[in-house]
Amino acid sequence: MKLAANVKPVGYLKENADEIVRTLSERGGPLIITRDGEAKAVVQDIEEFERTQETLALLKILSLGRKQIEEGRVRPAAEVVSELRESLKDHR
Repeated sequence: MKLAANVKPVGYLKENADEIVRTLSERGGPLIITRDGEAKAVVQDIEEFERTQETLALLKILSLGRKQIEEGRVRPAAEVVSELRESLKDHR
């Protein structure tokens, strides 16, 4: 993704907020906002933001799983399923 075309100064955001929201909804992708020539903020469509948050959550889960594997905190699935079945029998 080329972000260079999606960089605008904060003044552009102030003057064109409605157009920016419409454009982001139509084409997606983020808009980088600069102040004094430095990137300071990112504006993006809510659907894109939600997808990003879901992706980050999945990556955190994968990272946690990898860490648990490295620490040896794993058990065979058949063993866990067997324990769950026994637990369900006890609650009937």
